[in-house]
Amino acid sequence: MAQIKPFRCIRPDSSVADRVAALPYDVYNRQEAKQVTEKEPLSFLNIDRAETGFDDSVDTYDKRVYERARKLLDGMIADGIYKKDEDEVYYIYEQVMDGRTQTGIAACAAVDDYINSVIKKHENTRADKELDRINHVDACNAQTGPIFLAYRSNDIINSIVNKTKKSEPIYDFVSSDGIQHRVWKLAEKDDITAVEKAFSDIDSIYIADGHHRAASAVKVSLMRRKQNPGYTGKEEFNKFLAVLFPHDELMIMDYNRTVKDLNGLSKEEFISRIKENFDIISVGSEPVKSTQKGEFVMYLDGEWYVFRANDKLRMIDDPVASLDVSLLQDYLLGPVLGIGDPRTDARIDFIGGIRGLAELKRRADSDMKVSFALYPTSIDELFAVADAGMLMPPKSTWFEPKLRSGLFIHSLE
Repeated sequence: MAQIKPFRCIRPDSSVADRVAALPYDVYNRQEAKQVTEKEPLSFLNIDRAETGFDDSVDTYDKRVYERARKLLDGMIADGIYKKDEDEVYYIYEQVMDGRTQTGIAACAAVDDYINSVIKKHENTRADKELDRINHVDACNAQTGPIFLAYRSNDIINSIVNKTKKSEPIYDFVSSDGIQHRVWKLAEKDDITAVEKAFSDIDSIYIADGHHRAASAVKVSLMRRKQNPGYTGKEEFNKFLAVLFPHDELMIMDYNRTVKDLNGLSKEEFISRIKENFDIISVGSEPVKSTQKGEFVMYLDGEWYVFRANDKLRMIDDPVASLDVSLLQDYLLGPVLGIGDPRTDARIDFIGGIRGLAELKRRADSDMKVSFALYPTSIDELFAVADAGMLMPPKSTWFEPKLRSGLFIHSLE
C-alpha cells in the first residue's frame, strides 16, 4: 500500500518557470554545468551544482558549495522568484517529446515505503554520489530534484489526471531541447482524496530514474529521525519529492557502450571470439539500429556489424541474466574484452541513446576503439527485476524526456 501524499510546494513564479527549469544535476560535468549557469543566471542548476559559482580550485564537494546552494535558494525565495504554496496539493506534470506525451503526478512519497520495499529499486548506488546529495539536501533543508517513479497504470488516477488537464496550466513552455512542459495544480479535495486512495491500493511503485537522489533523501530522513527521537512520522523529513508516471506512457531508450581497446586481440581474433556465443554479420558502412531483444549493433574500424544471441543465450530464464545488458557484459565485455566491473573500469564508457548512433561512431573513431548499441530494456523487464528483489547491471536504462529540476521543491520543515 503506497503512501503518495499531496504537499506544500515551493515553486517558481510562472513568469520565470521556463528560465528556472533545469535538467538533472547529474547529466552535466562541471564545465558543462558552468556553461549553463553562465548563460542563464536563473537556472536551477546554480543551486543543484553550486560549485559553478567557484573557480575550479574549489572541490565540487567542498562545504562552501552546499552553503552557497542554501544561500541561493533562500535568496530566490526572498526575491519572489520562488513562492511557497499554502495548500497541500498534487501537481500534474506533462512532457511532450517528438509527439509523445507522458504525464506524471508530482507528490511526496513515504520514506518508510522505500525502506519496506513498497518503492522498489533496480540499481545499486555509489556512496560518493549519495554523500553529495545527502549534503545538498541537508544544507538546503529541502529536496530539490524529484525522483522519477513508475507505477502500473490505474484507471482512477488516469481519469482524474485527464480531467485536471482540461483546466488552465500554471506553467506551459518549451525548453531549449524542444520538449514541451505543462503543469497543472490538482487541488480539488475530492480529487486529492481519490488519488491518494488509488495509490494506497497499489502494492508496488518503482524507481525509474534517480536512485541516488532517493537513497540520499532516505538517509537524510534517518538522520533527522535520530536528531528528533520524538518524531511522529508526520514530519516533512519522512517524505521525499517524486513525480510518478503510469508505466504505459514511459519510454526507455538504449544505453550503449564504447570500449577503449580489443584487450590485445586482433580484429579477426575478436570477431572469432564473438562467434562463440553470437551470430554476427557485417552490414557495411551505414549505421543500423537494433530491432529486437537479443540483437546488438557494433561499430569497429569503419564498419557496422549486427550480432544476435545464440539459442543457448536466448533460453536463459532469469530476470537479470537474460537482460541484453547482461548478455553483452557476461558473454562479451567481461570474458573477451576484460571489462570485469563496468562501474569502475576506465576502459569503458556509456552513451545514452538520446545521443544516437553517430556518437558511437565518433567515439570509436577518436578516443575509443569499438562501440556497441543495444536494444532498449523494457519497462516490464525493469518491473520483473525489481519484483524479484534483484538489481540490474549499471547503466541499463535511459529514460527520456528527463524531469526538470526547479519546478517543484519540497521543504523538510
